[in-house]
Amino acid sequence: MNEKLLQYLWNFKVFTNFNFKDLDGNVIEILDFGKWNKDSGPDFLMAKIKINNIILAGNIELHVKSSDWIFHQHSKDPNYDNIILHVVFQNDADIDELHTKNIPTLELKNHIDVSVFGKYEKLLNDSQFIPCEDLFNPNKIPVHFYEESLLQKLEEKSSEIESDLEIHKNNYEAVLFHSLAYSFGLKVNAYLFKQIAESIDFTVVNKIRQNKPQLEALLFGISGWLEKPEDESMKIWKREFDFMRAKYNISDLLIRPKFLRLRPPNFPTIRLSQLANLYHQHQNLFSKIINAKNSGELMEIFKDIKASEYWDNHFNFGKISSINHPKILTKEFIDLIILNTVLPLKYSYHKYHNEEITDEILRFYKELSAEKNSIIDGWKNLSLKMENALQTQSLIYHYKNYCTPKNCLNCSIGFKILKENNHV
Repeated sequence: MNEKLLQYLWNFKVFTNFNFKDLDGNVIEILDFGKWNKDSGPDFLMAKIKINNIILAGNIELHVKSSDWIFHQHSKDPNYDNIILHVVFQNDADIDELHTKNIPTLELKNHIDVSVFGKYEKLLNDSQFIPCEDLFNPNKIPVHFYEESLLQKLEEKSSEIESDLEIHKNNYEAVLFHSLAYSFGLKVNAYLFKQIAESIDFTVVNKIRQNKPQLEALLFGISGWLEKPEDESMKIWKREFDFMRAKYNISDLLIRPKFLRLRPPNFPTIRLSQLANLYHQHQNLFSKIINAKNSGELMEIFKDIKASEYWDNHFNFGKISSINHPKILTKEFIDLIILNTVLPLKYSYHKYHNEEITDEILRFYKELSAEKNSIIDGWKNLSLKMENALQTQSLIYHYKNYCTPKNCLNCSIGFKILKENNHV
């Protein structure tokens, strides 16, 4: 057993039974196993559990042994302040800190069939890009594959949006703010940015959006960056944040974004400033997005968005950079925002209002450029040619939901391959 395999088993819920109890015998119901985090910090984010009739939301940390909590020095790392469950394969030590914070520990060794270890290690180490790589023929892609795959993704995203709307009392503007924050955070900070956005009552954002320094100060303060001001701009932001924290009863909870493995233009400092500028420039952002008739109109909304002047020669607080230029949103980044946030929300909004928009949404995707990333490179190596974002979005979704979990029997490509091979 190793930690990577344990995370795999947790992510795919490979257990002999789900009668979970903590070390004290309390029944634990896992409402949401969380999102697998392959960067630094807790292993699974945005999870939910129920214990003693109380629902807890937060992050889950997994270890092979309980003592790894101490060995990995999580007690000293603020990224682990929001842990709601400690999951271990074997409990070999009592962790006083977890007892003090009422964080339950779940031991899994009696919930896992040891015979699966070798099988899943083989799957994890499989070197093929997709399971059917040796049989794949780009000329045999089923008719309407791209459209059907993309619509399947949009339906799933629509369900997520509807759940958020239910939580936030059908406030589309608030859900848009949370979703945009998620996109601005990119892979590393997506969930943290969304937590920051959700920690702010959207009515507060609406009240202060005309004052860009205040909106920046709010985002920077919740991120824990204004505790020790190092220059005059930071002092101004801190005064604004202290004022708003008192006036609007802002929580003392700090949510600290990560800088690890990020290029400077993607630093959370830059991205949060750009997000603040977006809401400062567009007072009717949601309406503009919903009323946009083509991708050009959507691009127009985002094209002049940039971080505030402080960031022209900074990437981090108090450290002047030799690079001096406005930090404007690139076309590639705008495309990502439109693809991953704007169009799914637009689709969900019109669907909710029983307005047929399928053809229009597909046209939006066709108007946007094909994406460039490692998954698309994998498909290109199989001789697939991609001309637009409709194709790349479909292939990314298909790879994550069918190829990676080896869900071949439910895959239209796999079905066609099997059907044709049966007639060889």
